Amino acid sequence: MNPIIIIPARMGSTRLPGKPLALIHGRPMVVHVMDRAREAGIGPVAVAAAEPEILAAVREAGGTAVLVADDVASGTDRVKLALDQLDPAGRHDVVVNLQGDFPTLAPGLLRAVLLPLADHSVDIGSLVTPIADAHEAATESFVKCACAFLGEAEVAPALYFSRTAIPWGAGPLWHHIGVYAYRRAALARFVALPPSQLELREKLEQLRALEDGMRIAVARVPHGPFGVDTPEDLARARDILKD
Repeated sequence: MNPIIIIPARMGSTRLPGKPLALIHGRPMVVHVMDRAREAGIGPVAVAAAEPEILAAVREAGGTAVLVADDVASGTDRVKLALDQLDPAGRHDVVVNLQGDFPTLAPGLLRAVLLPLADHSVDIGSLVTPIADAHEAATESFVKCACAFLGEAEVAPALYFSRTAIPWGAGPLWHHIGVYAYRRAALARFVALPPSQLELREKLEQLRALEDGMRIAVARVPHGPFGVDTPEDLARARDILKD
């Protein structure tokens, strides 16, 4: 595999406007995410910026960024358009889509998201982590993945994703982490598809891939990344990264 990591970033955020450029110890949050991605050591890192100010901040920090108009349907579409600019010759066969609000991301998670692609029949790799308690299981924002790991296996097929607690019965529940590794052909196929019925019902775009017959597999990790969505989250990130 020859991966590239692309971080989609846009200024529009309802709960934390201007989030990508929120300063954490003098550096914009998107630059911290870029640093964590570089530390993973799996391939080059670039930012797909929706606005010129994000582009300028990344380049000022010595990073790579391209401008993608903010008239696309999702961050995944933005990643595909950025990839077309960054690598028109198709040298990179795997694209990691990393959200721009994970400034405390453990770089090992980006190495783990590639594990499912060791199986050549898998189109998309992603991550899950155990759900800790009944409150998390009942929380709609904690997306659940129906999957079953055989013994000590690190990877399992993703059979379904939902905002409700699935599957029923005794056993572990898995929280889906929204970091993806796409085979390049799978990314092109995905963005060309219209929104699917289950995707619209659950408001989960990964269901579009499953409904079209694409294979998603997930690697299990001990814990997920901490995402910044609110001013309180930003204060917590600043505290975590103060050293």
